[in-house]
Amino acid sequence: MAEHLIENYLIDMDGVLVHEEHPIPGADAFLAGIGEAGLGFLVLTNNSIYTARDLSARLAGAGLTIPPERIWTSALATALFLHTQRPQGSAYVVGEVGLTTALHDIGYVLSDRSPDYVVLGETRTYSFEAITKAVRLVRDGARFIATNPDPTGPSVEGLLPATGAVAAMITRATGVTPYFVGKPNPLMMRSALNTLSAHSETTVVIGDRMDTDVVAGLEAGMDTVLVLSGITSITDVDRFPYRPTAIVDSIAQLPVGRDVRTLDSMPTAAVRPAPAGAPDRTGAHGRSPGPVHTSGSTTRG
Repeated sequence: MAEHLIENYLIDMDGVLVHEEHPIPGADAFLAGIGEAGLGFLVLTNNSIYTARDLSARLAGAGLTIPPERIWTSALATALFLHTQRPQGSAYVVGEVGLTTALHDIGYVLSDRSPDYVVLGETRTYSFEAITKAVRLVRDGARFIATNPDPTGPSVEGLLPATGAVAAMITRATGVTPYFVGKPNPLMMRSALNTLSAHSETTVVIGDRMDTDVVAGLEAGMDTVLVLSGITSITDVDRFPYRPTAIVDSIAQLPVGRDVRTLDSMPTAAVRPAPAGAPDRTGAHGRSPGPVHTSGSTTRG
């Protein structure tokens, strides 16, 4: 396998760096290593409830120092997308301050009077009145945008219905499917790359979900690392027709620094064959996403 330099990381937040308000062991050391090596990074999240400043404060409470400008949310990606599609437009928003602030900052007018877009984000206070208004506006011709397709989200009490579930309700009532901007849309990854002024060939995605982080990174032409510290177990991987470049138990197992800057040189990595019948999904570099570490195993299949 050809060696290539790693210059930047796109790092999922929940399940990779933190669990709720608690840091995942090794996250602080990994971030420190990135800083010492002079590498670039962004923390990515489909959470559109909070502003980047809010999330920075939350991470600080977990002992992780990450400035707001190093955080890229689905709300920010959605705002950037709308700015490129229709500058100075208008939107009716069903969502929280993270989304409304992002749209306000790009010069959008938030209105329920013939808006250009209905923009749906995550919120903990969905109201029947707001959803009804969204349905009527979409039926009247407003374009339908949603920050992310996640059907559920985590909480200390258990799973909660999330943006994707509410989007499905509006779609059923209108016959209109929204354009989802956040992961797994590779647009989210490309907008993050542009924010970093980074190139896909020298950037690695680290995430805990095959169906969002890994597939979005793969489709954007990047190497991907799946961590098993979040929602995905090693037995889940074979259900998918694509593979991450590497699998590690947690971010603590990822070496970082000037002397270790390629996934191919990871001492803990091993090659694992693709599932039988899976399509050939080579990445943009022309090589199969093969190096995999599974719970300390260094066997080759």
